[in-house]
Amino acid sequence: MNHFTPEVSIVIPAKNEGINVRNTLNSLFSTRTNQRYEVIVVDDGSTDGCCDFIQQETTYKHVHLLKTNGIGAANARNYGAQYARGQYLVFCDAHLFFKDMWMDRLVNPLKKRKTDAICPGIADVNNTSSVGYGQSLKPNLVIYWTGKPANISDTAVLPGGCFMISKKVFQSVGGFESGFKTWGYEDIELSIKLWLFGYRCSVHPDVKVFHVFRTSHPYQLSRHHLDYNLMRLAYSHFNTTRINKCKRLLKQDPKKIDKLVLRDHVLKQRKAYFQKRKYDDTWYFKRFSIPF
Repeated sequence: MNHFTPEVSIVIPAKNEGINVRNTLNSLFSTRTNQRYEVIVVDDGSTDGCCDFIQQETTYKHVHLLKTNGIGAANARNYGAQYARGQYLVFCDAHLFFKDMWMDRLVNPLKKRKTDAICPGIADVNNTSSVGYGQSLKPNLVIYWTGKPANISDTAVLPGGCFMISKKVFQSVGGFESGFKTWGYEDIELSIKLWLFGYRCSVHPDVKVFHVFRTSHPYQLSRHHLDYNLMRLAYSHFNTTRINKCKRLLKQDPKKIDKLVLRDHVLKQRKAYFQKRKYDDTWYFKRFSIPF
């Protein structure tokens, strides 16, 4: 893949994925497409050797394998994007299965500038009739899957399991939140940021990928990190009333979490975002009828 310029760069972060990385790559390479693309796998400190085969087997010699040391979901995606040569980025989970021409059908609305970021329908690989078409938020900011629209439609939240975005747009908003810990809220934060900065997030109802939904994470999650990420999201984008609402959602000591987030220069980021954005958070919540 070094002898051509890819149009699409597929970034796949992975951590302790077992056989899933191999299955995802095999499915990707077996599907038809007219797109020139490259694949970047970011092994974020796996301890199960799930990505070792990429370097060991010639079948995968064109896959770019990057290794990081547990920098978390948001930063692993950002790290992969730094190496991407394509005009369009696809962020994929490491446990997906694909259908022919999925990539071509997603990229077309971006090329025609009908939208700035787009996701397919995401089906449960074990129950293919169960499909989510983008996501929205409950009053406690927990995501839920939305139903199938008739046409390409706006979505409040792009599911990080699979979506495509113009690299130019991704860079213009600073990518995923680099201040986040481990895992949690990265898809929500990026989607809100895109909308507030005047970009559009959409779902394509006629494209579908298949996702392995797991009952538990293959690595340890921290409630402290989840609370931290929520408050970093709140301070970056929300008004004071909503910041206080977020504090009431925390499972750990709100004062302790608040102190840590404020220490990490979030108010400087808030000021920069407020100057750059086109809409405010009230507009966003009204736009998608989210009671928060």
